[in-house]
Amino acid sequence: MHQYRYNSGSLWAQRQLLRKKLIAPAAEPAQKATIPNNMITLVGVGQVGMACAISILAKSLAHELARVDVLEDKLKGEMMDLQNGSLFPQTPKIVADKDYSVTANSKIVVVTAGLCQQQGDSWLNLVQKNVNVFKFIIPQVVKYSPDCILIVVSNPVDILTYVTWKLSGLRKHRMIGSRCNLNSARFSYLMAKTLGSHPSSCHGWILGEYGDSSVAVWSGVNVTSVSLQELNPEMGIDNNSENWKEVHKVVLQSAYKVIKLKGYTNWATELSVADLTESMLKNLSKIHPVSTMVKGIYGTENEDFLSLPCIPNTRGLTSMINQKLKDDEVAQLKKSVDTLRDIQKDLKDL
Repeated sequence: MHQYRYNSGSLWAQRQLLRKKLIAPAAEPAQKATIPNNMITLVGVGQVGMACAISILAKSLAHELARVDVLEDKLKGEMMDLQNGSLFPQTPKIVADKDYSVTANSKIVVVTAGLCQQQGDSWLNLVQKNVNVFKFIIPQVVKYSPDCILIVVSNPVDILTYVTWKLSGLRKHRMIGSRCNLNSARFSYLMAKTLGSHPSSCHGWILGEYGDSSVAVWSGVNVTSVSLQELNPEMGIDNNSENWKEVHKVVLQSAYKVIKLKGYTNWATELSVADLTESMLKNLSKIHPVSTMVKGIYGTENEDFLSLPCIPNTRGLTSMINQKLKDDEVAQLKKSVDTLRDIQKDLKDL
């Protein structure tokens, strides 16, 4: 007959005994741990949404990661898959649900949900369909996280950032469209590849619309502060003998080419989103080209959203860099604004 030293008969007592044997007393009384308020929500469970989740987990940016989507089975499966690997990242809690209550008190909400353009579907029809999707998503997000910052990834990103601002009722500095952060990275990569340098040493900006009317700021391209346009005044103009303008065209075609080859884009997008999120949560004061309201900037008069160099932190976009542009670049930027406004004016139910 076994003799038990503790004869409480309860499972609780046995667990307490095991805990005492397992954990040695601390030299000093333990202070109560403070849990950081770095909850991040990802809306959308597609390829981009999942890639963003992986990158955010890999960087250990969140103490809690929430996922939400209408595709309940896929959402549950992705959640279980991530939870099964939760030993490896430093994110102790991963949750998912189609009910937006699971996103409550998020600091940052990344929206990747939306419809893709189908054959025969006009650009305006696609925009209106995604506006209707956002009319459901954004009020739910704000209901449970009224103090959050919204990062819009879904396309067309500039217009949907504007739509998010209108639907949310939040202040403009808490709306961020992420896509030109990626296109500027593509631009720097391609410039560096052409010059035979590392991308981190080549600085270039793509501003304006994330699309065909975007502006390559050739006057600002430099390698370790050496202005390339001063070395080659024809850089970026038509019929330039070195054909630098082709670099911008390749930037614009990059996503289409990747989609043609593999069916979608996701990895570069998620790296860009994670980079932006890290800058915000860690208050790094890095400058990112992101979509924000530009009323009053470079002569714009309306409440339009397009990408300019900004500094984000935990409060949102704190400042905008007044980049010195040449007259032709300002003209291109205004044309980009007009392109967006022509679509926005026909949107319904905002």
